Amino acid sequence: MRSAFAPLSLMFRSAPLALALAMAGLSGSALAAPKADIQALAQKHQQPLLDTLRELVHIESGSKDMEGVEQIANYVAGKLREQGGKVEILQPTDVYRLGDTPEKIGPMVHAEFKGKGTSRIMLIAHMDTVYLRGMLKDQPFRIDGERAYGLGIADDKQGVALILHTVAMLRQLGFDNYGTLTVLMNSDEEISSPGARSTITRLGAEQDAVFSFEGGGTDGGVRLATSGIGAAYLKVEGKASHAGAKPEDGVNALYELSHQLLQMKDLSKPETGLKLNWTVAKAGTNRNVIPAEATAQADARALRVADFTALEQAMQAKVGHKLLDASKVQLKFEVRRPPLEANEASRSLAKQAQTIYSDELGLKMSVMEKATGGGTDAAFAALKAKGAVIEGFGLSGYGAHSNDAEYVQLNTIVPRLYLATRMIMDLSK
Repeated sequence: MRSAFAPLSLMFRSAPLALALAMAGLSGSALAAPKADIQALAQKHQQPLLDTLRELVHIESGSKDMEGVEQIANYVAGKLREQGGKVEILQPTDVYRLGDTPEKIGPMVHAEFKGKGTSRIMLIAHMDTVYLRGMLKDQPFRIDGERAYGLGIADDKQGVALILHTVAMLRQLGFDNYGTLTVLMNSDEEISSPGARSTITRLGAEQDAVFSFEGGGTDGGVRLATSGIGAAYLKVEGKASHAGAKPEDGVNALYELSHQLLQMKDLSKPETGLKLNWTVAKAGTNRNVIPAEATAQADARALRVADFTALEQAMQAKVGHKLLDASKVQLKFEVRRPPLEANEASRSLAKQAQTIYSDELGLKMSVMEKATGGGTDAAFAALKAKGAVIEGFGLSGYGAHSNDAEYVQLNTIVPRLYLATRMIMDLSK
């Protein structure tokens, strides 16, 4: 780690004269170093980055493990301070409480690096995992061939490590032509970011570009769109009575719930990516008792933010039409994660990333504009953003949320370090 995070003065004492002269003569949005030197520095960072990954993996940081997320936040904050950033550990205050949000939510690490330009760029990743304390013994850090394995390594400790080493590379290259380079890492992503979402959105709105370091999939592509995830909860209150002797004295909550679910069966619009599926239901306590309460839960997916708003409005209108007037029907709708929608700014920036990959590294990069799979924090960054937001700047890998096979591909470390560094340089002015 010492060589990767060396002080800037030591870096320049050993730098070639040509590099020093080139850096002295460049200004504005020009590169601060020849491209070959950027690639060489990325190669030098591969082993130190793996050392960082080992340390990150060996900190168990499940979303609800307060000791673990505090430990990893302190580790990350320390590394960013070493690079000269103004760093603070933020405790969430504006919490969007979901049905399964724990009482205590982990911290965020916020770092800001001031440059001499005007561009505002933000790098985001998350420090938490889905795993419980004690599972590390079954999935410790190890390298096998061209893969590095470990608990949470793909989702998303590789993203944390990439950001730390990208920042270190920029400092070692003496590059600060940006206005501000912001780093934000949260520890509640795996529970839908109830504490961090408002901060991500607020900071995202201030940026010219946001790069999110979730994994690049198996093919190293980037994503401009992700699915939005919502949840609906129906609760019906009726009145219990004897099902055999006096059923007419009761108000059958199960009847009303069934009516409500059938009313909403046509709200899905698969052709536009809007899906509503009722997946869990519960009613009654005994066979011979008219159920006094019935509940149901639904999973919702959307490709546009506006579709969630329209869906909730349609559902609220439906619950007003009851089968049993004496019943009480309550609907709660949660946007657990909004969709990320592709825009022209993101398309343009993704094309630039493709060009860097193909022209400078000789590699192919796919750009996915159609949402697939689950959502990410990039969507919160994009909610009020005017600039580009791109997901998938992380390493290629596989096995996220797996109990025995989560890994990243070693041959993507240097290209991803190079890409992140070059993109920041190109955007800086």
